[in-house]
Amino acid sequence: MTTILDKFRLDGKVAVVTGASSGLGVSFAQSLAQAGADVVLAARRVDKLEETKLLVEAQGRRAITVACDVADPEACTAVAARAIEEFGRVDVLVNNAGVASAVPALRESPEEFSRVIDINLNGTFYMAQACARVMSNGGSIINIASVLGITSILMPQAAYSASKAAVIGLTRDLAQQWTGRKGIRVNAIAPGYFGSEMTDQFEDSVLETYVKPRTLFGRLGAEGELDAALIFLASDASSYVTGITLPVDGGVLTN
Repeated sequence: MTTILDKFRLDGKVAVVTGASSGLGVSFAQSLAQAGADVVLAARRVDKLEETKLLVEAQGRRAITVACDVADPEACTAVAARAIEEFGRVDVLVNNAGVASAVPALRESPEEFSRVIDINLNGTFYMAQACARVMSNGGSIINIASVLGITSILMPQAAYSASKAAVIGLTRDLAQQWTGRKGIRVNAIAPGYFGSEMTDQFEDSVLETYVKPRTLFGRLGAEGELDAALIFLASDASSYVTGITLPVDGGVLTN
């Protein structure tokens, strides 16, 4: 008999995590391994990936590292090919790689704006496309969006907000195209503000003035508080869920 907790297990599954060299990506990789998955770790900083690999292996799961700039579609295809070569399958993709910007719109250069779009939006599409080509029925793609794709928080983040709003739209469309035809569920998580390299670039006064007052908890999200939502969407626990964006934001969207 399959229990409700069994539905959250990922035993025998293979997950690809982009942006796995730091922050949320490291936590995602560990949690996927704890749930039973072997993990393909992708990022530009291969040296940092080795640290994540050790954390996955400490959970008793296998891991490989692959250098990847998600803004390069050929690099994304290479990640999927390496996963098939090493593990023979791809069941889960966590599209986590991303960059932030906090430049006033009148001063943001075309190059700065394009860089954010190239990584956050184009990279999400390229990696989803590469993995969907090799996924079997029952696969799950989780795109990491942001509450800033839904609301604003009184900071100048035009490129970032635009890219994450586009990821939410992309998620809906890919679900519409792939769920019925290929059996691949496509969903997004919209985090609020969590402690990471992205938030480290903001001064404490900015977080205290603009971010924390917008959450009902009055604090940033803590390490691990996104992971249960991720495992839900990655596993059979969400077998009838596709095309949604799940906020994990501490109540930002209530304000």
